[in-house]
Amino acid sequence: MIRETVTRNFIMLRLKFAGKWRRRVNFLILVFLVLWLLPLLGSIATFAGGNADGRTAPRHSSGIAPDPRMTPQAVVQVYSARAFSWRGAFGVHTWVAVKRSGAARFTVYEVVGWRAYRGRSALVSSVRAPDGLWFGNQPDIIADIRGDGVDKIISRIESAVRDYPYAHAYRLWPGPNSNTFTAYIGRVVPELQLDLPPTAIGKDFLPGGALAASTPSGTGYQVSVLGLAGLAVALEEGLELNLLGLTFGVDINRPAIKLPGFGRIGVGPS
Repeated sequence: MIRETVTRNFIMLRLKFAGKWRRRVNFLILVFLVLWLLPLLGSIATFAGGNADGRTAPRHSSGIAPDPRMTPQAVVQVYSARAFSWRGAFGVHTWVAVKRSGAARFTVYEVVGWRAYRGRSALVSSVRAPDGLWFGNQPDIIADIRGDGVDKIISRIESAVRDYPYAHAYRLWPGPNSNTFTAYIGRVVPELQLDLPPTAIGKDFLPGGALAASTPSGTGYQVSVLGLAGLAVALEEGLELNLLGLTFGVDINRPAIKLPGFGRIGVGPS
């Protein structure tokens, strides 16, 4: 009798314990749906579509870059803009523009996927408008340094461009892609303090299969598994959690929350 009572009580405790864990798992699933999937669905509804024809989509200057003919000092700028077509619902394309002291034009460095698909180098150096619309999408400036000492920084950027390990490789998700390249430049040149948007999918893809590295801003550290899952803590980026390439986070330095698809909601470009 006593043995049966003990056994019955033990079973009841196990069922009660299992019930608590089941409720906790359900709660975590609900949190996941709210923090990841709902913002992503909202972003798809807001940004999906856009210019479907890359041949006719505008690429002209947006007018936010300094006129190099009126700007004698050296300048480095980093830009982001919503990606082309349906991809813009999920993320952005980023690039780096540099102008040495006295130069009459900017040089733009970026990675373009279609070139790799055709067997060419995905890494492009061009003299296009540094602030050009990305297939009709307005760019944002996410880093801007100029003046004394910037020529030396440009030399280091150019060296990092030459050393980029994925010049002939491209994978839209989870990387390496255009944002992997820009994040790589940021890690090599921490003076940029490059806080990439949370929508820069691929920024957490660490070269060489590394599991840990400095964040692109150089102000903290991150761990990442092939850009698919990870955690970053930094002064510039704040706290970021990456799951399947999508980022949720909180920025205290420039108050904002970071949501998949929508990006930053607060201070700073999305």
